[in-house]
Amino acid sequence: MTLDELNSLDIDSARNFFRQCCTSNHWLESMVKNRPYSSQDELLSTADKSWSTCGEQDFLQAFEGHPKIGDVNSLKAKYANTRDMAGHEQSGASTASDETLKALADGNTAYETRFGYIFIVCATGKSAGEMLSLLNDRLDNQPENELKIAAAEQHKITRLRLNKLIEWRQIA
Repeated sequence: MTLDELNSLDIDSARNFFRQCCTSNHWLESMVKNRPYSSQDELLSTADKSWSTCGEQDFLQAFEGHPKIGDVNSLKAKYANTRDMAGHEQSGASTASDETLKALADGNTAYETRFGYIFIVCATGKSAGEMLSLLNDRLDNQPENELKIAAAEQHKITRLRLNKLIEWRQIA
């Protein structure tokens, strides 16, 4: 989709577009109402400003838009073919061992029990082992600090998704 096409969408279609990037209603409503966007910089700046006005409930709502790392079979499927992933997300994870995949599933369960939401990390370019290490490191965080870290990771994911979904054309 081009920026012009995004600007021309009806409100419901624009909501659906932005929901692909982040499921926080507060964030996506802000993005919809601030159209039209004249440039990539303006779109991303508005995304940053909109995210900065979000609170804990908005963060939690955004986290709910991610699939849960649940069982080993779903992890194997997720990491089976990184070519199907947009960009370089989770590159190198296709060689993850069953042990690493099980540890990720178990770690996510422990994380969700401790914090009340799934582990959020911007996985672009990270192997399954790197994500497991990050997950294990973050399990010891205080809940208020971890929420800030998870929210920052969510924001990275949102910006990446915006950049992937919009075709940026150079104006000659």
